[in-house]
Amino acid sequence: MSNSDLELSPTARARRRTLASLARLAGAGAALPFVGFATSPALAQTGAPAPAPPAGPPRSAPQPGTRLVLLGTHGGPGIEQNRAETASAVVVDGVPYLVDCGYGSLRTLVLSTIGYQQLDSIFFTHLHDDHTSDLPALLSHQWTGGAKKTPTDCYGPPGTAKLVEATLGFLRSNVEIRTVDEGRTVDPATLFHGHDVAATSSPTRVLADDRVTVTAVESAHFPARATAKMTHRALAYRFDTKQRSIVFTGDTAYSENIVGLAKGADIFVCECMAQSVYEQNIARAKEAEAAGNNESIARHVAETHSTPGDVGRMAAKAKVKTVVLNHLLLGARQPGGLDYALSNFTDGVRAEFAGEVIVGQDLMVL
Repeated sequence: MSNSDLELSPTARARRRTLASLARLAGAGAALPFVGFATSPALAQTGAPAPAPPAGPPRSAPQPGTRLVLLGTHGGPGIEQNRAETASAVVVDGVPYLVDCGYGSLRTLVLSTIGYQQLDSIFFTHLHDDHTSDLPALLSHQWTGGAKKTPTDCYGPPGTAKLVEATLGFLRSNVEIRTVDEGRTVDPATLFHGHDVAATSSPTRVLADDRVTVTAVESAHFPARATAKMTHRALAYRFDTKQRSIVFTGDTAYSENIVGLAKGADIFVCECMAQSVYEQNIARAKEAEAAGNNESIARHVAETHSTPGDVGRMAAKAKVKTVVLNHLLLGARQPGGLDYALSNFTDGVRAEFAGEVIVGQDLMVL
């Protein structure tokens, strides 16, 4: 960190890192638009609107390579001012592949300059709403924008095909209105398709094209007592390109399936809850159980998400190169502020893993 960085506040340093990430993405062939930080302290205090964005420069030709763009890093359902719900993009030779689509994803796709009309492939780790809630908005705007000529295929665990079918139902009135008074002729059912992916213990191929091969395994986000009563499952994905391999755990507890999937990966994108969040939810789960509720939210959080130690152990056993922490369950703000809370994440991972550890932020490019 430079001396000038040290003189900045943590908020200002985070903002500088975000702008640097956006600049790197612009170098990958995307025109860099104005980015307004509408959640800055000044705007939060005054309520002043963000300035209108000027017209951006023309989009340049995409450059070769594989880049990871974190679009949303907030953990769990809930709306925050400075983090969108979970979503990431793997951009290969300028072509984006989306992993999860939580609330705020459509906006951060635009802010990142990836955009959404050229997005053809979406992968869901599981069907909780903090991973799916922007899908209707995304597909709706792909259709209404009128530029979408190629299909958008959505892959995910059992229930994904029904999710896309339900999204088409959401679109129906909009389509009927615009077909009548705008003369549109494209049926969205010919554009948007859902595909259920089997949850397996060993890697199963989901997609392969001339840029990437995507494989998946079942993760440990749903306990056996739950999967015995439902068909829903959770998945982790691996993207292998000519340049890099990137693994997304999705939401999960420690998982040997994921360790096998991630063997030797360049980047291991793993969810993480603070150790204090784990401990608080264990205590609440015991209280709920004593009151007769064996399947509490607290038990779910504690048992089906990864602590920093869990992340480190999976990363070390898989011998990955870099860990990127995502879907951050921060809990209550610590006395030392956000930087202190984030150091708790990295310290816990590094106790088990000797490689590089990065705490994800929205719009970070790696």
